[in-house]
Amino acid sequence: MIPARTFSGKNVALFGLGGSGIATARALQEGGAVVTAWDDNPASVTRARDEGIAVQDLRRADWSGFASFVLSPGVPLTHPKPHWTVDLARAAGVEIIGDVELFARERRRSAPEAPFIAITGTNGKSTTTALIAHMLASAGLDTQMGGNIGRAVMTLDPPRAGRHYVVECSSYQIDLAPSVNPTAGVLLNLTPDHLDRHGTMQHYAGIKERLVAGSDTAIVGIDDIQCAQIADRLERAGHDVIRISKRLAIADGYFADGHALLRAEGGRIGQVATLEGIGSLRGQHNAQNALAAVAACLRVGLPAKDIQPGLDSFPGLAHRMEQVGHQGRVLFVNDSKATNADAAAPALSSFPRIYWIAGGLPKEGGIEPLRSFFPRIAKAYLIGEAAPSFSATLGEAVPYEIAGTLSAAVAHATRDAVRDEAEDVVVLLSPACASFDQFKNFEVRGDAFRAAVLALDGIEPIGGTRG
Repeated sequence: MIPARTFSGKNVALFGLGGSGIATARALQEGGAVVTAWDDNPASVTRARDEGIAVQDLRRADWSGFASFVLSPGVPLTHPKPHWTVDLARAAGVEIIGDVELFARERRRSAPEAPFIAITGTNGKSTTTALIAHMLASAGLDTQMGGNIGRAVMTLDPPRAGRHYVVECSSYQIDLAPSVNPTAGVLLNLTPDHLDRHGTMQHYAGIKERLVAGSDTAIVGIDDIQCAQIADRLERAGHDVIRISKRLAIADGYFADGHALLRAEGGRIGQVATLEGIGSLRGQHNAQNALAAVAACLRVGLPAKDIQPGLDSFPGLAHRMEQVGHQGRVLFVNDSKATNADAAAPALSSFPRIYWIAGGLPKEGGIEPLRSFFPRIAKAYLIGEAAPSFSATLGEAVPYEIAGTLSAAVAHATRDAVRDEAEDVVVLLSPACASFDQFKNFEVRGDAFRAAVLALDGIEPIGGTRG
């Protein structure tokens, strides 16, 4: 835990008592703050009280006595309308911050030289965060990973010289971290997302820009126009900017050419690493993730000789194009995180011959946006509520069956895939749907797929089994 000593002796209001909220309250208490916490969920309030956190309905609190208000990132700050606590804080002139801001202040107070990499973007930030942390840890460096992935940021070990922090930041967290100042800030990409919470794409992009604008070095993917404009704007303002591209040969920065990761600097181009043969980083989208990771790791001092070994040994993230196992030539891939068509596209673009398990609770637009990938699909196995609508979209373009359940889909896809004589065959769970018709969440769905695959005869697991 990181004690929030910058708040020692101060009265702090806190709203949101989920896992990260309770962790933040404990960090504040450990640092000497006087915390008054609340939540709209009575069960969360009871849990916090039982764990020794002082609770009070903030509607009846004296806000003039609070130095700061710490808000859970899951609670609306601006859209569709501010939460009632936000209105109370603003009326009293109390600053509104989140746990990433607490971390930033503690790092500045106790170890400003501790390398800090923060990662954001619409897509790929979890994989990039995990890859950076893996590369640093594989080289023997003291590495802490958290934020929007894994551990709440205030549960990490306290900042000290030589301790490296790799923190995934959602737009909600950035919005509550006005002074966040990473050594290297990564902005991967921008597509419309969370507009119910941010109102407009311009506002959403502006929040993401804050992270890299506050960084010593901004690492920006320039493959979409808004990010390219952000990179240009930051550079004009005098910021140190490193551009990355998964498809453009750029004059200064990092870019991909097939499997090769290249660096252009001062008119010279050199290869820094290759992704050839790294199954966990397959696909063009992972080239962008890897480029960002390489640029960030080099920026914080990772020796160039440690780059390739770190990439080679990366196991990937569960449920994100996770390689589960082989049965002969057939590869089984768990991409349960793909809960809509756009999220399924990277996996479908990464394999030439696919036995595709899809379906669940359908999202608006269905799988029509994936039509360009239909020639790659040998057969589809449709599950859940989406099966009828998906079958109508597939029509005569793709052979399909209504498998109904995930276990049946795995069995039938395996039966057909092992008969395929193509060299590169994959059984792919990439549902393009929410899980809620048959599973609690995408993690449970992915776990069920993994268990069904590992129960098959003759399976050779990849990278061990996950719990």
